[in-house]
Amino acid sequence: MSYRIYGAEESPYSVKVRSYFRYKGIEHEWIVRSQARIAEFQELAKLPLIPLVATPQGDALQDSTPILERIEAAHPEPSIHPSDPALAFLSALVEELGDEWGNKWMFHLRWKAPADQRSASHRIARTLQPDADDDAIEATAAGIAKRMTGRVWFVGSSPQTAPAIEASFEEAVAQLEAHLGARDYLFGARPSFGDFGLWGQMYELWTDPTPGALLRERAPRTCAWIERMLDPSAAPRDGAHGWEEASALLPTLEPFLARQAGARFLPWSDANARAIASAAEEFTVELDGRSWTQKPQKYHARSLAALRERHAKARGDAALDAVLERTGCLRWLAV
Repeated sequence: MSYRIYGAEESPYSVKVRSYFRYKGIEHEWIVRSQARIAEFQELAKLPLIPLVATPQGDALQDSTPILERIEAAHPEPSIHPSDPALAFLSALVEELGDEWGNKWMFHLRWKAPADQRSASHRIARTLQPDADDDAIEATAAGIAKRMTGRVWFVGSSPQTAPAIEASFEEAVAQLEAHLGARDYLFGARPSFGDFGLWGQMYELWTDPTPGALLRERAPRTCAWIERMLDPSAAPRDGAHGWEEASALLPTLEPFLARQAGARFLPWSDANARAIASAAEEFTVELDGRSWTQKPQKYHARSLAALRERHAKARGDAALDAVLERTGCLRWLAV
């Protein structure tokens, strides 16, 4: 019996998990969570969230990062973790940044402009009701667009933060384009933990009209990576083959980490966690010279704690801490 992945093409976390299963060569069935499959999904799900993975043993797994960690423990080869421990931590940092900060790019841009709202809402409506007629799709899409545009505050999107989110995305695209210029994946010739987390968000941006046009105009190498990650099963799979040395990776990886993690994601995560701890209704933090205000997000406080715990286990790795210090990340992790 194979694994079953309940997901949707429009969900960054669903396609992240599917890409991982494809790379690992693990037998699985991709099940679109449409209205026709909602009953079986609800029997398994503890939360109404995708992706959901049903294991051959009958367990139901939710939340993309724990899913990858659970399956990786059961199927350790080919590993998605670079053999260099310092690079393995940086890959985990990129994975977390993709899931939590990259989602701000995706969600904000998907529901900002009318063209993107229409494209996404109609695709989601068709996923939910694949056999519906055009009138039903229009009605469903209108409801989806209204609901989702009213929820952008959840990721911190607002008129105040919009310039910061968009500047971060555009800068990240330029940095990724420079980094991917000489390699197929973020840490070499094979996909890493970090690739899966960042790619899920970038894939969704690539499918939306406005950010997709920007990517195709400015970042052909990044677009090629996005397409490779749809099915990376042809990448190296044996031992440590395919990972690059830190000396080759860091000249272009560090600028991305400094600007996206050190200047934005980690100080935002720290402020969010402190707001949760103090039961604050909202918080304000200075990010890269811009003021950012939003309601705190509980899940992100837990994920930051997990990242700090991962760093604590790697403490004493001088090479790692040197990179984290240079990129402005260490102060937010070594607490």
